[in-house]
Amino acid sequence: MHSGKWDRRFLALANHISQWSKDPSTKVGAVIVNKDRIVVGLGYNGFPRDVDDSEERYKDRNTKYAMVVHAEANAILMAGEKAKGCTLYVSPSFALPPICNECAKLVIQSGIKQIVGYEPDPDDERTKRWNESIAVSRQMCEEAGLHYRSIRDDN
Repeated sequence: MHSGKWDRRFLALANHISQWSKDPSTKVGAVIVNKDRIVVGLGYNGFPRDVDDSEERYKDRNTKYAMVVHAEANAILMAGEKAKGCTLYVSPSFALPPICNECAKLVIQSGIKQIVGYEPDPDDERTKRWNESIAVSRQMCEEAGLHYRSIRDDN
């Protein structure tokens, strides 16, 4: 378990990495950290390598959702086997857990043991859009014993 100071540092790093995304509506960053506080994976949401990531495609929600690789998945791909037993930090958080059902499957399968996000803003319009997915994610995390928590954003 990481201390509050380290949680804030890793969430700040996830937030920084989220800015690398070209998505005009939602920029997400993810950081995977092992028990020794070593970063083993980083990711942000974006189209797969060598796929045209034009502004027009990002503006078409159906195309975007079909093509985007989520930040969490990119971080897991980078970490590989090193993800096992780690903590995943995700920014921003729309709900708890701060990951969709598709990412929850990957997180559980990778062996990550804990997810940390900022306390979600209940008035964020994205919360409603992702509500159904988050409910499935929550169910899977609880059944698999994947712990998730939030911390207050002091900014």
